[in-house]
Amino acid sequence: MMTFNKIAIGMIGLFLILTVFGTGPWYYLLLSIAQLVFVPLTLHLIGKKEQGFFRILRYAAIAGLIAVFLLEMTQRTHWDAVLALFYLAFTVLVACYGAKRLLQRGFARFEEFMIDIGCMYLAIGGAWYFASVVQMETGFSPILTWLTGIHFHYASFLLPVFAGFLGRLKQNRFYKMAGIAILLAPILVAVGISFAVMLEFLGVILYMIGIYSLIILAWKTSFSRPLQAWLVRLSFSALGISILFSLCYAFGNMTGMFYVTIDFMLRFHGVMNGVLFAMAGLIGWMINCPDAHAGHRSFPVSWIRGERVIGEKILADTKTEHTYNGLVDSMHIYEPQIEGEKLPNSVIDFYENTNEYRLFSQVKWHGWFKPFAWIYQHISKRMRQLNLPFSAKEVEMTGKITSVSETVDGRTKPRAWLRKVNEETVFVAIYSFHEGEGRTYMNIALPLPGSTMMGILALQNKHGNLQLTSKQQKDAPQAGIYLAVGRQVIKLPLEETFVVGEEQDSSLRATHKMHIFSIPFLTIDYRIVHKVVG
Repeated sequence: MMTFNKIAIGMIGLFLILTVFGTGPWYYLLLSIAQLVFVPLTLHLIGKKEQGFFRILRYAAIAGLIAVFLLEMTQRTHWDAVLALFYLAFTVLVACYGAKRLLQRGFARFEEFMIDIGCMYLAIGGAWYFASVVQMETGFSPILTWLTGIHFHYASFLLPVFAGFLGRLKQNRFYKMAGIAILLAPILVAVGISFAVMLEFLGVILYMIGIYSLIILAWKTSFSRPLQAWLVRLSFSALGISILFSLCYAFGNMTGMFYVTIDFMLRFHGVMNGVLFAMAGLIGWMINCPDAHAGHRSFPVSWIRGERVIGEKILADTKTEHTYNGLVDSMHIYEPQIEGEKLPNSVIDFYENTNEYRLFSQVKWHGWFKPFAWIYQHISKRMRQLNLPFSAKEVEMTGKITSVSETVDGRTKPRAWLRKVNEETVFVAIYSFHEGEGRTYMNIALPLPGSTMMGILALQNKHGNLQLTSKQQKDAPQAGIYLAVGRQVIKLPLEETFVVGEEQDSSLRATHKMHIFSIPFLTIDYRIVHKVVG
């Protein structure tokens, strides 16, 4: 089977042929070498240890890159639009690959986020290249349309990816600032060119902030080999010089006082970026590309999927004769991450004998989210899942723990906690646990239509209370909220934290806080009391 790096080596040969027999102007080679050499080799570095979707890219690359070769080897023909479309489709698949990496991992590991966004930006470069080939009316001159395409291959794809590789080796307090500047700058420059030249100038300033921060970081980073160190440092330093001329060009567009022309930019800026930044950087990272710190998570996922309506009927065909009285059989399974002797006995007893407690809740939607909550409640009432009250009035949640078949669910000792308010289903959550990467997690599944939302919670002591959180930590990398659809497990931008503690009257108080993109949107306060016997 032909591997991706073999394809890339073949593309190098095609580029060498193109330099001799190509029909376009010399400067077209600046984009061609990015398309035929830099892009495929960089993708190989990103995904060399991955399978699955990345295999599709290998074959898409063959069609897309041969299409570029044919376009540059021939004069204008009726097939140009079709060939350009092949390359555009390839860049869209690269963008999908970046989105897939992001969805699987979530927003953890900023250096990987840089690589993901770089892959997504490449599709914009493919779109501008397509517009240039078919001579689409973009509102810009043909050369500016072409230059926008080359910009999104170098500054918007290669630069974020190289910055991501550097971040795998070393980060400082300025790294995120540099990364955010580099990711925002392409959009700001594009908007500025279209609508306001001042924004273009500010976009170049952002690029400068990001690039010079990376130069400093590169010189402070230790590399495995001296040659790699010099090549990577040369790569970023070359950008530090070429960006000064971009600043002069943007200043000229803003003031009308042109010190740098497009012809000069093509000869100096283009060649410096193509040879020193891209080629030196690529060779440097090929010497020894650091592995990603964020690997693919592997934890058991419930096999149960819901239909349009969830409710109590989701459990009809999952029950067994086994009985459970609590969410866990014993809280000792979460040691040593929790210290049971330092927690109130009532907290331990609640989790081990949940059926013996009454639950009163007070739902508080945050003000900014209330319009969305009001709309959502009309959906949740019909779905009978995650059906929280809109009112902040305290209500009792009645419920019980029932057994679920391991054969149906696929996890260890699953049991469902069905909760209702006024006989209307609020939650159907199926609890289990799993061990992974040195600790035990609470593994909760909430069936949804055609999917299941998974809450992977890490438990720990917190100021004499028990804390359960989906926030990722160094010692709890699997924690998070995920959506399982088919075989795909997608990391959602949601976080939840429970804090359970004992009150002076021996009742329990629990607080459940939810965040989306780190912004709080829901708080539920629980009052938990032991049922009166007899």
